[in-house]
Amino acid sequence: MLVKVDRHDAVAVVTLNRPEAMNALSAALRAELAHVMHDLNDDDSIRAVVLTGAGERAFTAGLDLKELGVDTSSLSAANASEAGSNPVMALEQCRKPVIGAINGVAITGGFELALACDLLIASENARFADTHGRVGLMPGWGLSQKLSRIIGISRAKELSLTGNFIGAHQAEAWGLVNRVVPAADLLPTVIALAQDMASIDPVMLAGYKALIDEGYGLPFAEALELEVKRSTAHNGRVDAADVEARRSNVMERGRTQG
Repeated sequence: MLVKVDRHDAVAVVTLNRPEAMNALSAALRAELAHVMHDLNDDDSIRAVVLTGAGERAFTAGLDLKELGVDTSSLSAANASEAGSNPVMALEQCRKPVIGAINGVAITGGFELALACDLLIASENARFADTHGRVGLMPGWGLSQKLSRIIGISRAKELSLTGNFIGAHQAEAWGLVNRVVPAADLLPTVIALAQDMASIDPVMLAGYKALIDEGYGLPFAEALELEVKRSTAHNGRVDAADVEARRSNVMERGRTQG
């Protein structure tokens, strides 16, 4: 089993399971991950997803270079536009929030897979590198455009044009990861965060995620117009009694978070 799925109530933990190969993204693993994400997207009992790698050495070392060293024909399939065969697209199209639990190195294609998640929590063992230039391949899963938008164009060029690694704490300082936790605390922390998200009404959760994602891809003025349009359509259907019923729960939850 190249991809394991464990369920924690409404949270699915998806684990890349090739620890002996640093969870390298072979063609078979890529196809299985895309299939798993498609299934979870359609599973109404799952409201949030955690993506991680087996072991503590690697989230994933990226595309399987040993495999590519024998046959590069799988590269075109890796960039296929259909979510059914492209794991990054399957992650990006998931209606549920996907949290990356970065347990070790995330290199090149593995870095791109991490960037397809909605947010990242890193263990102290996490390290990131874009070695596309050193391998002689151009990124095809969005790294050249996403990274500069997350950490700034100058920092993105520093990483991509050197192939150098950065550690977890530098990634946090640059805004690449939300926070860094001890390795032993990584999965419990991320599962708890995913369960927080899963406790929101699933229609609301999916709709809000879509609003953020779709708006982020628009010029600011158009994104504000999109928000007004979606807000008007959604809020016009909200019942006042439902808001009042939820208000006390929200206030009580806020008190516990002090």
